[in-house]
Amino acid sequence: MTLHFTESGPARPHGSVNICEVKKDWGGDETARSTSGWYQVILGGSLDRDAVTDQFRRDELLALSFLVMTESSGCRESPLAMVASNLGQVVEPTPILAAPPRPSWSGMVARASAAWQQLRSTLAVYAGSRALLLILAAVDSALTHRSLSSELSNWDGYWYIKLASNGYPTHIPHVYSTLGFLPLYSMLMWLVTHVLFCSYLVAGLLISGIGGFVATVLVQRLCTTWWGERNGRRAVLFFCAFPGSVVFSMVYSEGILIPLAAGCLIALERRRWMLAGILAGLATAVGPDAVAIVVACAVASLLELRRRGWRDREAQRSLLAPLLSPVGLCAFGAFLWVWDGTPLACFKAQSYAWGERSDPLALYHQAQTLASEISFTHFDYHAIDLNLVAGLLGAVVLVIGIVLMLRGAHRPPAAAIAWALGIGFLAVTSEYTPPNPRLLITAFPALLVIGCYLKDRGFKWLIAVSATLLVVMSAITYIGFALRP
Repeated sequence: MTLHFTESGPARPHGSVNICEVKKDWGGDETARSTSGWYQVILGGSLDRDAVTDQFRRDELLALSFLVMTESSGCRESPLAMVASNLGQVVEPTPILAAPPRPSWSGMVARASAAWQQLRSTLAVYAGSRALLLILAAVDSALTHRSLSSELSNWDGYWYIKLASNGYPTHIPHVYSTLGFLPLYSMLMWLVTHVLFCSYLVAGLLISGIGGFVATVLVQRLCTTWWGERNGRRAVLFFCAFPGSVVFSMVYSEGILIPLAAGCLIALERRRWMLAGILAGLATAVGPDAVAIVVACAVASLLELRRRGWRDREAQRSLLAPLLSPVGLCAFGAFLWVWDGTPLACFKAQSYAWGERSDPLALYHQAQTLASEISFTHFDYHAIDLNLVAGLLGAVVLVIGIVLMLRGAHRPPAAAIAWALGIGFLAVTSEYTPPNPRLLITAFPALLVIGCYLKDRGFKWLIAVSATLLVVMSAITYIGFALRP
C-alpha cells in the first residue's frame, strides 16, 4: 500500500487520522515517542517510501508499527496492512489506479524555503555563539598581550599545526610530540592551506568552524527525529552554549569528529550501511575516542540481523558498517608500523609524554589528587588543577545524562546510546582526560537529553548557566595552561 503523510493543519480534515505514537522495531520495542498533528492518509496497492515525510524516516517504514488514535476507539494498534479511517473503521487497501503525481516545482521551492527557514535559525544561533567567543578571545588578547593566533591555537592546536607542517617523527619520543595525534584533521589542514594559500592556523579554524556548523545541523536533525521539533530547537541552543563548543572556535579535531559521528548515526538509522561505514572509518582516523563509533555500528548491525534474520541478504549488508568503521585507525596503525616500527606508536607516545592510560579507578585517583591540592589552612587557588575540577563535575553531568537517556520517555536508538556510552567509558577511565566539556559535547546524546526533561523556565536557567560557563571557561582556556577545553 501507499501511505502519504502530509500535515493538514490544526483542524481535522476529512479522511485523516491522528498518529499519536510511533514504536521503532529494532529487534523489539526499543523506544517510543509521541508526535502530534493530523496526517492525511492515502491508500494504494504498493509501498511508496518516497511519499513519507521526514517526520517518519523513510528507510525505517517497514520497521514501524503505528498506533492510530480515532474519535470512537481512542488509541489502538493498527497493522501496516490496514489504516483507521476518520470514523474509526478499518479500511482494506485498494489498488493504485494511477501513479502518484510527480513533485511540482512550486512544491520543491516551498520545501526548500522551509528548509532554509529552519537552517537560518540554526545558523543564527551558531554564528552568534562563535562571534561571542571571537570577541572574548580578542579581549583576552588585549588584556594579556598575547597574540590572538596563539590563543586560538592553544593546547592541542599547537600540535595539530606542527603535525600539518612537519609530520611525524621516525621514533617514539618520551616528550610531547606530534606522534600523540591522529592524522586526518592535520591532513585536511594541509590540503586547505595549499588550496586556499592560507596559514595552517586559518585552515584549522575554517575546518573547525564549518565542521561545527555541520555538526550543529546534524545534531538538530537527530534530536528532532528522536525527541520532536521543539526539543530539536532546544538541542541547538544547548549544543552551541555548552562550554565544550569552544572547540569549534579553536584548532581542535572535534570540528570534524562530531559531524562524522552524527552523520554516521543518521546513516545507521536510515540503513545506509556503506555510507555509515565510510563516515565511521573517517572518524576513526581523527581521534582515539572515535573507536566508540565502531561499537555503535556493530550494535546497529546486530540489531538489524536479529530483526530480519541472519540469512536475509539485506540484513547481511548491515555488516558493511562495522567492517568499514575501523579502517581509519587500522590504516594509521599500518603506517606507524612502517614509519616507527610498531602500530601502537601513537598510544605509546601518549603514555610516555602525557601519562595517558586507562584505569577503572581513574576518577577516584583524580578526586584524591584534587583533595590533596585543597588546603583550608593556607588556601592557594594557584595550586588547584582546574582540569580535575572540570572533569569531576563533568562526570556528574555525564551520569545524569546517561540515566535520563536510558529512561523510556526520551530513549534514542541503540546506536546513539552505544556512541554516548562508549565516549563516556573512555572519559571516566582516562587518567589524563577526564569527562571534560570537550568529551561531554562529543557524547551529545547523553548531554542534550537533559534539556528534554526541563520545563521552559528550567531550560532558560540551563542555557544561562551554560553560556556563563562557556564565557568563563573559554577565557581561561585561551590565555594559559590552567584549563583544557
